[in-house]
Amino acid sequence: MRSTLRRALSTTLAALGVTAALVLAEPAPLAAHAAACAPSTGVTVVVDFGSLGGGVVTSCFAGDPATGLAALTGSGFTVTGTQRWGLALVCRINGKPTAATEPCVNTPPASAYWSYWHATPGGAWTYSSLGASSYNPAIGTVEGWRFGSGQQPSITAP
Repeated sequence: MRSTLRRALSTTLAALGVTAALVLAEPAPLAAHAAACAPSTGVTVVVDFGSLGGGVVTSCFAGDPATGLAALTGSGFTVTGTQRWGLALVCRINGKPTAATEPCVNTPPASAYWSYWHATPGGAWTYSSLGASSYNPAIGTVEGWRFGSGQQPSITAP
């Protein structure tokens, strides 16, 4: 009886350890807010998951974010950086691409990375010359992200 109880407890603890390791390795994505910011209330964030089998998600960072990275994470998206560069290089947004596709060790290939864009509402997208942790978006602007080989988001800046 004691042996069976000990084995059951050991199996349960092992399962909990595996579960905890999975949670620490790749946090579950948070649901992004569902709409663009009202005029002059914050920074709108557009993430285009199209090439990864998803759609376009638009969200709002209410207020004035210090960086583009703060706008992205503060509007409900989860971000994974690379092992080498940390969050200075965005490798995954909401768990995409998957760890099986991109291990996020170093810089992703030029054909498969998150490109970073800026726009004014209804305006043209401009490729960012700075990384998201170095860029300070103004209230009322739109931040865009698209996975692929450097294409702008597939929708007009809301």
